[in-house]
Amino acid sequence: MAGTRAERPKASAHTMLVLIGALFLMPFVWLLITSLKTDEEIFVVPVRWWPSELQWNNYVEAIQAIPFFLYTFNTVWIAALCVAGVAAIAPLVAYGFARIDFKGRNVLFLIMMSTLMLPFQVTMIPIYVSFNKVNLVDSYWPIVLSSWFGTGMAYYIFLMRQFFMGIPYELTESAKIDGASEFRIFAGIMLPLSKPAILTVGLFTFLGAWGDFQGPLIYLNDPDKWTLSIGLKQYIRENTVAWGQLMAASTLFTLPIVVLYFFVQKKFIEGISITGMK
Repeated sequence: MAGTRAERPKASAHTMLVLIGALFLMPFVWLLITSLKTDEEIFVVPVRWWPSELQWNNYVEAIQAIPFFLYTFNTVWIAALCVAGVAAIAPLVAYGFARIDFKGRNVLFLIMMSTLMLPFQVTMIPIYVSFNKVNLVDSYWPIVLSSWFGTGMAYYIFLMRQFFMGIPYELTESAKIDGASEFRIFAGIMLPLSKPAILTVGLFTFLGAWGDFQGPLIYLNDPDKWTLSIGLKQYIRENTVAWGQLMAASTLFTLPIVVLYFFVQKKFIEGISITGMK
């Protein structure tokens, strides 16, 4: 009886989590169902929750209507370069703020964190003018370099810094006694321990680069360099909208993110908790 009473709160919590999870899943389910409807069924009143006939040809037409695979390759390429930049730079900067005591460290960290209050629209024009002067507009460089030079990376550096600060100092102090340099401590001790945090930062970066619309819209003029986020707008024509194709393409656009999360969810939850060593 005691065991049953103890299990009731756990069962209630699980039930609540399932209901909340289903609530968050509903938009994707609705998107998937809508992608299998005709344009007439999408706007029929009263709402028809399930299509009378599954329109799988919406996916075929969506892929054929635009250079879908080319845009997918461009998006993956940009996202991979952005993830590589953040994974290489954010831990290095965060380690300096967390474990190296130098003059002005707190002031520099405060200045870096204050950049979070600057929206992209404030710096958009000066950054565009700078890249235009060096003839980098209509290339991937303006989009990718932001991840390699720290622009918009303050939040990721903050996450990594908090993770590094949670690692016991005894580990690094003993390494210093043995004659290890700061870089060796960083590469040999801190990086292996921070894999969950790096994976979390990488996932956030991938999500941002995958769904980025404003950056490619501003800097990419050549249609062969466009990403999927821009390609989706091609289904919205001057007088009509190919709703079935748009929903199908949006489903294909969203699906990799859902699949990726299922593969990395355990490490992602470990990293976002920023628990350090247990």
